[in-house]
Amino acid sequence: MRFINELHEGDRLNGIYLCKQKQSAMTKNGKPYENLILQDKTGVLDGKIWDPNSLGIDDFDALDYIDVVGDVTTFAGAMQLNIKRVRKAQEGEYDPADYLPVSENSTDDMYGQLLAMIKSVKNEYLSALLNKLFVEDKEFLKSFQEHSAAKTVHHGFIGGLMEHTLSVTKLCDYMAAAYPLLKRDLLFTASLLHDVGKTKELSSFPLNDYTDEGQLLGHIIIGAQMIHDLAKEIPDFPVTLENQLVHCILAHHGELEYGSPKKPALAEAVALNLADNTDARMETLTEIFAADKGKKEWLGYNRLFESNLRRTGDV
Repeated sequence: MRFINELHEGDRLNGIYLCKQKQSAMTKNGKPYENLILQDKTGVLDGKIWDPNSLGIDDFDALDYIDVVGDVTTFAGAMQLNIKRVRKAQEGEYDPADYLPVSENSTDDMYGQLLAMIKSVKNEYLSALLNKLFVEDKEFLKSFQEHSAAKTVHHGFIGGLMEHTLSVTKLCDYMAAAYPLLKRDLLFTASLLHDVGKTKELSSFPLNDYTDEGQLLGHIIIGAQMIHDLAKEIPDFPVTLENQLVHCILAHHGELEYGSPKKPALAEAVALNLADNTDARMETLTEIFAADKGKKEWLGYNRLFESNLRRTGDV
């Protein structure tokens, strides 16, 4: 098969892809058409069926694997597939592993790193809380290992949530060693827990979309509630410690306009916000340049970075 990241404008495409989304729409002239989002493990591609009632356009639904024939074009700077023929693919015609983006890091290796981080936490209450969630709760652990860290933007792949969590915690480990002001156990625990709410905010793959709970509450509030409920299960868990931990979760986006209901008031909350933002941005750059396929050209204005980006040239 041809993967989406290998396509170029002008290509004629004939292959099987996961139909992640399907939506009926109308042109300005009142003509019906269908919007699709096609996916494989390398990315997504916008698809259009301009004449849904024509011969060669068979019935299919969102989350079906579909065999498409079409032409690759560009619109508003993004690639688009104008679909001429489509049918629902049958089991045995495709390997699901080709269609779900997966972390390049081994799940077992990442979980081993996570366990080592948990063992390094000395505070008995924080250690008990981490073990209750990441070791004893097998249902949560499975979800955590398989979830992405975002619908798009960064770490939007299976294992992305665990990969992002490890990276943020490693950055926090450096800061705790560099700045004695920081209470390492609190910062470490907050970093390991900061995005646990995403296991409920986002649905699992292949959909990887916002749940009703995620739309109404968001992962920050969901995560804070999860930590509060866990702390209640641990005898004599100090209220002050719980409040400090929950504050770090609530404030980890740093600004009210970025979704945090509280701005950082503790040094550990400031450090967590910086670590989270650093990893999110660096992974976003990594994914942008990976999609650029090694070209050392200006990529155009990027809204997230508010800058025209390009890969660093050879010295």
